[in-house]
Amino acid sequence: MSELPVTQILPQLLHAMERHLSAVLQAPPGAGKTTLVPLALLQAEWLAGQKIILLEPRRLAARAAAERLAHMLGEPVGQTVGYRIRLDSKVSAATRIEVVTEGILQRQLQADPELPGVGLVIFDEFHERSLDADLGLALCVQTQQYLRDELPLRLLVMSATLDAEGVSQLLDDAPVVTSLGRQFPVTVNYGAPWEPRQFIEPLVCQTVLQALSDEQGSLLVFLPGTAEIRRVQAQLEQSLGSRPDVLLTPLYGELDFAAQRQAIQPAPMGQRKIVLATAIAETSLTIEGIRVVVDAGLSREAAFDPQTGMTRLQTRRVSRAAAEQRAGRAGRLEPGVCYRLWSAQQHEQLAAQREPEIRQADLAPLALQLAHWGVQDTSELVWLDPPPAAALQQGRELLQRLGALQHSERGWQLTAHGETLVSLPMHPRLAHMLVVGRRVGLGQMAARLAAIVDERDLLRRAASVDASLRLALFDDARGADADRGALQRARKLAEQWQRQLQRLPQGGQVSDPAHDKWVGVLLALAYPDRIAQRRGAAGSEYRLANGRAAAFIEPDSLQQANWLAIAALGGQAAQRNARIFLAAELDVPALLALQPELLNQRDTLAWDARSESLLAERQERIGELVWQRTALPQIDPQQRQRALCDVVRRQGLALLPWTPALRQWQARIALLRALDLAQQPMSDWPDMSDQTLLDSLEDWLAPYLDKVTRLAHFANLDLPGILAARLPWPLPQQLDELAPTHWQVPTGSRIRIDYSETPPSLSVRLQELFGSADNPRIARGRQPLKLQLLSPAQRPVQVTQDLAGFWRGSYAEVKKEMKGRYPKHYWPDDPLQAEPTRRAKPRS
Repeated sequence: MSELPVTQILPQLLHAMERHLSAVLQAPPGAGKTTLVPLALLQAEWLAGQKIILLEPRRLAARAAAERLAHMLGEPVGQTVGYRIRLDSKVSAATRIEVVTEGILQRQLQADPELPGVGLVIFDEFHERSLDADLGLALCVQTQQYLRDELPLRLLVMSATLDAEGVSQLLDDAPVVTSLGRQFPVTVNYGAPWEPRQFIEPLVCQTVLQALSDEQGSLLVFLPGTAEIRRVQAQLEQSLGSRPDVLLTPLYGELDFAAQRQAIQPAPMGQRKIVLATAIAETSLTIEGIRVVVDAGLSREAAFDPQTGMTRLQTRRVSRAAAEQRAGRAGRLEPGVCYRLWSAQQHEQLAAQREPEIRQADLAPLALQLAHWGVQDTSELVWLDPPPAAALQQGRELLQRLGALQHSERGWQLTAHGETLVSLPMHPRLAHMLVVGRRVGLGQMAARLAAIVDERDLLRRAASVDASLRLALFDDARGADADRGALQRARKLAEQWQRQLQRLPQGGQVSDPAHDKWVGVLLALAYPDRIAQRRGAAGSEYRLANGRAAAFIEPDSLQQANWLAIAALGGQAAQRNARIFLAAELDVPALLALQPELLNQRDTLAWDARSESLLAERQERIGELVWQRTALPQIDPQQRQRALCDVVRRQGLALLPWTPALRQWQARIALLRALDLAQQPMSDWPDMSDQTLLDSLEDWLAPYLDKVTRLAHFANLDLPGILAARLPWPLPQQLDELAPTHWQVPTGSRIRIDYSETPPSLSVRLQELFGSADNPRIARGRQPLKLQLLSPAQRPVQVTQDLAGFWRGSYAEVKKEMKGRYPKHYWPDDPLQAEPTRRAKPRS
């Protein structure tokens, strides 16, 4: 004990805890804080014989810490030192130090907020910033401030890489005690720059083999997840062959405890160990014999997206703080070496700290805990990072759909059903499934399904995502490619939850409770937002009740089902459809018989693209999915008008019977309005642009839609009359005066003005403008017309907005060309003095 660095600061820590209710201990990896601090504080006078609760972020770490502490006291676990984790506990009346996982503390607080008999709560490895740790600290601070007067509750936050000053401020400027660095130095070797999309396994294997050759001792290899661990293990087994001196051991959370214990124990005499681990090995674990760390620099984390309501696993680069934690594993017992599979420059670009779970997690469990604690406004509690409002609101809305919360003038209130869900140590979705399942006689099936969802896949290689296949393993796993360890844990978990359900009332039995149809029904109770309906008569795509989409990536027997209940979704955020990982066929009538409140009624009036007609329906819906439709004979006139206006708005004004003359009318008004606005802020001429007409359909078009029921009926509208009604008197008369449809040239010809061009244009034969010096003007002289001068054959020869300049300039070239092409026509040398003509030559 005296060799560990934290020993030197124990007197300072004891003094700080004696004078203050809270303290922060910052101690790097290997300092000994988990091992020495609880024992050093156990005999403190202020503890007055009360218990110490030591929080660990993971079950393996909690159990290992309890065993190590008990060993140092020379006692078995369960005496002075005990532990409580999911599925296992060893405590007794003599227990003074309880090592627990963070969710256990929450349930103890909710059961009795005063935490009677507890004098100190230690938050170990708080830098991991789990959601349970953040909430546990917030609740403990409130207990400390308001509920413990006679025997105060003390809090100690310990971490290796935490922003200690921020936590100190949160705890009312608690003193910060800092320990020395790690026990032994670690040499860090950086690799080549890491490419984002490269497969990491070959590089990991290459580095492991190099480290085996260059260094002594056992190796700890950090990989992002179990899939990578299996692939690296297979490649290393092939590369190492049958070397008896090397022992390969995986280490991740879903392993049974015997396999986990094998990974953390010393290698047998004469052997070296290669431990392939996830982030579970970052903290609180001393893996015997490790002096070499190989760090892939990746971590797999769950991230909740409030927009989709789905939690996706994302592989991310680790933070610099996590990289330091990992490197520290190599220096706990002797000087070590860390191989980082990225460059030193990339290391500086890593985020300083990992993203707190509260910023990226599904907050439905947090919302339930807050409601049970009586918190309406999250600002009532202290947070390093407050819960994001959008994710918290989405969590509350889910709990409302599950019947756990109700909203009133007093805010969000816990229902009696919600009180029951709080008492069950699982996600509110699964708790709801268990409670309702128990009530209708499906308790065992519900407990087993909850264990299937909570565990990793029970089948090593599955041909289908069907949850029914996994459920069948509980009774008979013979012949199936089952993961025996996962199945054993799932059975134990289901049995534990069934025992907890015994205290709940059991109602009437459903018919045929063993039928597979109840699998989908139970999953739909837990995931009402993931009830799915197949798109089309065939295919692999489904639409979810929350409006999102999901699909089978590979052919699956469940693709034949019209309705599914989906329990597990995944995939990348950029993908159009989420990937279905676990589901069951859904018997919708059976579900609605249990929970008819899932059905909502909506009267709709919508345009049917197939029949090109307006359909009025009464729809029975499950979320965004239509279960049943009934035609409505009576339609509210205003609703009908709005629906038809939406059709025009979606398809565009081209749906209406426009004519070229009407488009010219629209352009004439637009010209006069633009001329006004160029000189003054207002114009009497209304905005008749397409966009404005689309935006105001309800004002000018809706009153004329009474006889429109099909697409063809739009052609019968008197669109010129409808639009003309928008022009108040005397604008129609002024329109013909200021923007006439035709212009009379000197020969007497009336030529149509084209208002579709800017400026408006007049296409006229060149010879009809002899003697004219200027371009014609409209709008009382404010707008000259653009002239498109034509040959005798009505073909363009020149476009000009300066007729006089044309006569003086390029006319000579035009004349030369035209005279050669049309020699019988009149081509005067001085066009300004010539007589205009419609004939080949003037009559004179």
